[in-house]
Amino acid sequence: MKKLVKRLFPNSYELPPISPYIVWIQGFDKGAVLSFSFNFLEEFQFLLLVCRLKSSVSFLTRPDRPNIAYQKLKGRNPGVIFLPGFNSNMNGQKATALEDFCKSLGHAFIRFDYTGCGSSDGKFEECTIGKWRKDVLSILDELTDGPQAQKEIEEKGEWKYQTKHNEEGYYSLTYDFIREAENHCVLNSPIPVTCPIRLIHGMKDGDVPWQISMQVADRVLSKDVDVILRKIGQHRMSDKEDTKLLVNTVDDLIDKLSIVA
Repeated sequence: MKKLVKRLFPNSYELPPISPYIVWIQGFDKGAVLSFSFNFLEEFQFLLLVCRLKSSVSFLTRPDRPNIAYQKLKGRNPGVIFLPGFNSNMNGQKATALEDFCKSLGHAFIRFDYTGCGSSDGKFEECTIGKWRKDVLSILDELTDGPQAQKEIEEKGEWKYQTKHNEEGYYSLTYDFIREAENHCVLNSPIPVTCPIRLIHGMKDGDVPWQISMQVADRVLSKDVDVILRKIGQHRMSDKEDTKLLVNTVDDLIDKLSIVA
């Protein structure tokens, strides 16, 4: 610890291990002089954290709106963007914990302050939900890499979803199709189906995770539910053995229902 102090403050005198001190740092924030009172050993780590946060803040300049303060960690996709809560800022414990987590895995990460909050320009009392929404879209437009589905849908009226299952290499879904589909989400409440159910899912399905079948099985009211997982099964389940499994499963169901009838 003492070696670290001497590297940071080479002109400082010897500091006793435990007692309150005022540490002055010149040029810490745009030439300002800041002071911190803290128990040296217990709070020195906090001071270093504050220094790191202050020194790495960048600003997204917008000609027609206030500038947004942000911090960006470069890394691979998928990246993570932290949106602060109401009247909060990007320096909270959750935001910094997520940043450290993404950094440890090499993923990109962005945290920012809404207009009128934290280090961003603007007045909080003049802000609205709509203005903060535009802040988020500005971050997506200017600071993120790779395709952003929500932005593409709103701007173009469609979403081109990449796939390996046709010659074009993508499915084109209209905005109306996606909006209407929201009316048919079945996993938010019990599913009123009581007949025997067999769910067959490939564990190599790259489009719909096999865990979705487990969720469906949990939601349906039927007590006669089997989930059959094919370890090497793909999304389309079109291999010969997949088709054989499907036929045998239907055959068993027919026999079962015939006995009941």
